[in-house]
Amino acid sequence: MGSVKTKRMPRAVRERQMLDAAVQTFGQRGYAAASMDEIAELAGVSKPLVYLYLNSKDELFTACIRREAAALTDAVRAGVRPGLGADRQLWEGLRAFFTHTAQNPDGWSILHLQARTHGETFAAEVSAMRKEIVALVTRLIAVAARDGGSPCSNEGGEPGDHPGSDLPEREAAGLAEALVGAAESLAAWANATPGVSARQAATTLMNFAWAGLGDLMEGRSWSPPEPDRP
Repeated sequence: MGSVKTKRMPRAVRERQMLDAAVQTFGQRGYAAASMDEIAELAGVSKPLVYLYLNSKDELFTACIRREAAALTDAVRAGVRPGLGADRQLWEGLRAFFTHTAQNPDGWSILHLQARTHGETFAAEVSAMRKEIVALVTRLIAVAARDGGSPCSNEGGEPGDHPGSDLPEREAAGLAEALVGAAESLAAWANATPGVSARQAATTLMNFAWAGLGDLMEGRSWSPPEPDRP
């Protein structure tokens, strides 16, 4: 009587299984403490098979960073729907960001903490993702300023209903950097604070940021005081 042969798992499915296990292990244990033995056991495969597919711990970690970065970027892009008012686009993008980071805490730990502190190569992978998101927010802020914004209220309003002004590209980029940095910090806080929902986190950041951005869109900018004269 011949032996029973098990069905071979497709390579893509096997790799996803390994990456799922690696993201969980790296996210919860940290890059330095995580071992290939743990990852293989969690994935239900042998350690040699992990090395066969992904060569080394560094390459496995890089693959995790790239997958989680692409997933987060895709989620934010899907949330920012064209045709909405600028503040509504920002709101939807923030809500998508906080929803994704809340639903994928291990992936967010890899991107926000592990990759940035374990070598320049890993940090560069995250930096590429961050630049893409900052560029998206920069364009949104620049267009909103040009169109004068569009209030996120029941009153409606179309872009162009309010007088706006062109922001210098550097200023729009600086505002985007500040907003993305605040979102990153708030996501880490929200994931560590029981009871804080993605909607609450997005609302908090909108309340913090949009009042100031809204004034800027209307041409009312804050100026620092004149320096004291001798």
